[in-house]
Amino acid sequence: NRYATEAGKIRPRRQTGNCARCQRQLAREIKRARHLALLPFVENSDRVR
Repeated sequence: NRYATEAGKIRPRRQTGNCARCQRQLAREIKRARHLALLPFVENSDRVR
């Protein structure tokens, strides 16, 4: 995904190239997609159980 890392974290504005307003909208939509189970929440891959 262009706007999220492999772990599911939202990429910062300087990496995506969005303006501040667009980045806020993007973050809001990603969070909405997470709640609808369309995108995963942040995965912690380095943690061993």
